[in-house]
Amino acid sequence: MPEFIEVGFDPDFVGYQEGYDLQLKVHADVVAEKRPNTVLLLEHSSVYTAGKRTDASELPNDGSEFVETNRGGKITWHGPGQLVGYPIMHLPQPIDVVNYVRWMEQVLIDTIAHFGVRGERVIGRTGVWVDVAGEYEKVAAIGIRVSEKVTMHGFALNCNNSLDPYEHIIACGISDARTTTLSKLTGGNISPRDTASLIKQILGEIPNVRI
Repeated sequence: MPEFIEVGFDPDFVGYQEGYDLQLKVHADVVAEKRPNTVLLLEHSSVYTAGKRTDASELPNDGSEFVETNRGGKITWHGPGQLVGYPIMHLPQPIDVVNYVRWMEQVLIDTIAHFGVRGERVIGRTGVWVDVAGEYEKVAAIGIRVSEKVTMHGFALNCNNSLDPYEHIIACGISDARTTTLSKLTGGNISPRDTASLIKQILGEIPNVRI
C-alpha cells in the first residue's frame, strides 16, 4: 500500500508553496525509489491556482492574486474545508494519463458514496460530478502532472468549504456549471478529516507497486 502523510488540517492549514516544495521533495525520493508511492493529504490556506491551460478571461475578477502552476487543467481554488490529495506514484508503462485520471475519479466516487452521494463522470469534463435537480454540479476537481514517470498534483474534494471563492473565477474553465460541497449535498457537516480517512482506506487497498 502507498504511504500516507497527513501534512496539515484545520487549524494548521498548509501554504501552497509549502505544499509544493514538499511535493517536489517527495517526488524526487519516489523517482529515485528512496521511498514508496506516497499520498500527501492536507488542507491549504486560501489560494487560487492556475493550470497551464488557463485563459486570462477565467482569472479572478476581483483582483485576487493567483499562483501559476505546472499542472494540467485551468484555474481553481484551494482552501479551508477542502481535502487536497497529492498522490506521488509511479505510473505503468506505457504511460496512460487518461486512465490514471479515470482511476482517480473512481477513488473519489467510491469515497463520496460512503456519505450517500452518487458521484458521476461527465463526458468531456474531468472530475467528479453530482446530478442536482437535473443539473450537474462539480464536487471534486483533478489536475495532474507526470514527470519522470511519476505523478504530481492530484485532486481537490469539496467537503465543508465556502463556495464564495468560486464566484470570482471561471473554475476549471467551465462557465455553465456550478460547484458544490459534500456538506451542502448531504445537509450535514463533512470535514476534510472525515474524507481523508476514507481516502486512506480505499487507496490502502492498492498494493505498493506501480499501478
